[in-house]
Amino acid sequence: MSEGAPARIGAREVLRDRSVSALLTSQLLFTAVHAILATAIGKQVYDLTGRPLDLGLIGLAEFLPSALLVLVTGTVADRFDKRRVAAAALALELGTAATLAWYASTDPTAVGPMFVFAGMLGLGRAFHSPAVRSIKPLVATPETLPQVIALDSTTWQLAAILGPVAAGFLYAADPVAAYTAAAVLAAGSMVSILLLRYRNRPVRSVERPTLRSAMEGLRVVRREPLLLGAISLDLFAVLFGGAVALLPAIAEESLGVGAVGLGFLRGAAGAGGAIVAVLLAARPLRTRVGPALFAAVGGFGLGTLVLGLTRSFPVALAAVTLLSAADMVSVFIRATLVPLATPPDALGRVHAVEGVFIGASNELGALESGIAATVLGLNAAVILGGAATIVVVLLWTRLFPSLRAIDTFDDIGVRAPVGAGPSG
Repeated sequence: MSEGAPARIGAREVLRDRSVSALLTSQLLFTAVHAILATAIGKQVYDLTGRPLDLGLIGLAEFLPSALLVLVTGTVADRFDKRRVAAAALALELGTAATLAWYASTDPTAVGPMFVFAGMLGLGRAFHSPAVRSIKPLVATPETLPQVIALDSTTWQLAAILGPVAAGFLYAADPVAAYTAAAVLAAGSMVSILLLRYRNRPVRSVERPTLRSAMEGLRVVRREPLLLGAISLDLFAVLFGGAVALLPAIAEESLGVGAVGLGFLRGAAGAGGAIVAVLLAARPLRTRVGPALFAAVGGFGLGTLVLGLTRSFPVALAAVTLLSAADMVSVFIRATLVPLATPPDALGRVHAVEGVFIGASNELGALESGIAATVLGLNAAVILGGAATIVVVLLWTRLFPSLRAIDTFDDIGVRAPVGAGPSG
């Protein structure tokens, strides 16, 4: 990378671009919708049944559409206007939130419909994620893409912190208010995504929508070591180190701090990621990218390990802050690396595959942690998860030397399209 002006472009200058601002606004509102609905649905389901297992099943219902439709969602994102795909998905979110508001107003006693609503939300997000994530390289230059990624992470963390708090107050007042607020925010997100304009001309897939073309995302990930290494590293690290899902039990059984302490622990998780996201937005990581990725995932494992070992609340707060901060660094690197290492006309399909990996690591990681805690005991499960994450990091440094060797994002370069043809 030359010592030119692009490396010194500030976050404020990036935000002056109306399309970037529109994208970030849409993402901020969408994340708030996700946080409000996750909090409200989880609370209502638990109020109806009192079974913790149902909380895991709600997560599974949201994850299944992205897993079952991975070959469809990515192909749609690559063949059609990504803004309209995202807007259609948001319209589904809006409709589901409005229906939830109506259902809550009927003083429901049946939990079954809640699983259907969760599946509808998962269906919308299955199409939304690959479309929106493929938009970022279209509104940013290669020089500003890391800052757009970092700013997007900042807005995500902000909404992830404030959304659940707002949901708690709204739900306490009236569950209908929480779902109505989510519907209004979904409408705002939909309008924002339709207002943005592309800086770079989109390269759309010209392949016919066959099974072979739909499988292209899987083939690209499999044959590109950078993609396979980065995505699978995140998958296995979070799969084994899913201790955050056990925070309610850790707060009660290991630390003895109850609901108030749990709130602080969840706040520490959000704060750690938010602080790093702000720092990365101001000064994006530009050198020693590969080593930083492995160090970050290793830090995530170390934080998880400390969380399992300690019975001190202040130490647990520090451990949660560390693992969430480290996770934000790895998210930033992967989110910047993937569009650079992917052919532009296959971005949607690759992001769809990545979305399944991420969903699997989060939802299945929570399930794995819950099963391990049941079989091995709470602290042993967390310790084992942290140790397994560190082992994965050491193993991946040997399996993917090209990933470890990345110095700057310029070393990756932008891949040629899978198929040549006119863009729309």
